Formats: sequence, structure tokens, C-alpha cells
Amino acid sequence: MSNRIETSPDVSSPVVIIGRLSRIVQSLAQPWLTQLVLRIALSVPFWKSGILKWHGFLQLNETAIYLFTGEFKLHLPGGPYPFPAPAVFAFLSGCGEVFFPVLLVLGFGTRFAAVGILLMTCIIELTVPDGWPIHLTWAAMALGIVAWGPGKISIDQLLAMAFKD
Repeated sequence: MSNRIETSPDVSSPVVIIGRLSRIVQSLAQPWLTQLVLRIALSVPFWKSGILKWHGFLQLNETAIYLFTGEFKLHLPGGPYPFPAPAVFAFLSGCGEVFFPVLLVLGFGTRFAAVGILLMTCIIELTVPDGWPIHLTWAAMALGIVAWGPGKISIDQLLAMAFKD
């Protein structure tokens, strides 16, 4: 038996008030909503960049090819170095920047799309090393999606529920 006297917490104490406010704020950031917003937020810059690279269906515009041929360089030790097969890199970049964001927004193959964007982000960082603050943000969002998945509002979730044992 304890000699300790039980007292109810003072509801006006800062600790209780902060705890209540924290629970209210936390209730606003539901995991499914956070995952959806992460997917959309990561999709936007890649979609915007990708859509500018195309002149028609599977036809890159001249600017995209020029950037990989004349402007973009890989900043590796001893470099910078030109991109090998710049037309191929331009094409793959344009495809990835359109395809991966669509998958992310739909929540279909979400983790794989996020890994694709993470790999693209690494190449972008080697190409534009001064852009590391935004590249780090993209990498963090992609890693969050890979770690926690697409969330409840996704085709992946619907498929998982449909094929559940």
C-alpha cells in the first residue's frame, strides 16, 4: 500500500494544455492524409519539369535534348563530365518525370515510383549540386513514401484489400 496521495492534475497547468493542443494538432495530420500530401507534393516539381520536355507523344523537344547535350554536366570528382548518351538520358528523364508522378498521385506502384524519383533526384544532385536544399527535400519525401507506403487513399491499398488472404 502506498502512502502517496493521489491528486488530479491541474487542468490549467501548461503541461496539460500543451498536451491537449498537441493531440488536437496531431489529429489534423492523419497518416493517410500525410501520405497523400507527400505523394502529391513530390509529384508536382517532377511533373512540371517533365511536361516541358515533350513536343508530342514520345517526341522530346529540342530544348530537352540540348540541355543534356550542351548544358547539363555530371559534377563528379575530376569533372564536370558531359552526360554519356545525352539523348537517351533526356528521353529517360522526360519519361520518368511524367510517368513517376502519375503513379505517385494514383498511388499505384507507389514505392517503386518513389524509388525512381529518389534515383532521379540523385542524378539531378550530381547535375546541379547547388540545388541540394530542394533535392534533400525531394529525397526526404521519397524516402518517407518508400518507408510508409502510399496510405489508404491509393490504388495500392485497394489492390492489397482485394487480394488479401
